[in-house]
Amino acid sequence: MNILAIGAHPDDIEYGCGGTLLKHSMRGDSVYLMVMTEGTMGGQGHIRRREQLAAATMLGAKDLFWGEYEDTKISFDRPLIRKIEDVIDTVKPAVTLVHAPSDTHQDHRNLTQGTISATRYIKNVLFYEGPTTQEFTPTVFVDIHDVLDKKLALLEQHKSQVDKTNIEDLTIIDISKSNATFRGIQGRVKYAEGFQPLRLFIIE
Repeated sequence: MNILAIGAHPDDIEYGCGGTLLKHSMRGDSVYLMVMTEGTMGGQGHIRRREQLAAATMLGAKDLFWGEYEDTKISFDRPLIRKIEDVIDTVKPAVTLVHAPSDTHQDHRNLTQGTISATRYIKNVLFYEGPTTQEFTPTVFVDIHDVLDKKLALLEQHKSQVDKTNIEDLTIIDISKSNATFRGIQGRVKYAEGFQPLRLFIIE
């Protein structure tokens, strides 16, 4: 299968669905990433781009597409939808993953609305969560107990961001592992990632 993960900023994808993408890559599926901005509000663009490339390489991604938007200025409009559609036409994903719709960051919200429109003919579309996601109740789970360390290693590739959580004494690594534990408990396994489906076909 071809899998497309879309995120607004470097490290969004690794946090939200890095474990799931690792499992896809390990079983021979083709993983593609689309990152819309360099995340310059959180660091230097050239550094964050390099970190994202390192994470994509570690993940085994087949390609990394950049949206070339300015951080905090992703707008839900026709150009955004067209840009996502162009990548979809190239990748032809069986599954697309993107931010959950309810989020305090406008880039995440607007990107998701654009993706919902761009994936209107895609069968499987799943929403992943991030640290700024709200009202997230997953009903689809992926057991990541065997790849959690590798997921955390993906996040560690984003060295400039590890400590930027705005939560005292907690790194993004700490938060990611805690979240994996919580979603694992919900899914009745040790560690998991949770997703909300826009559409999900169980049997093709």
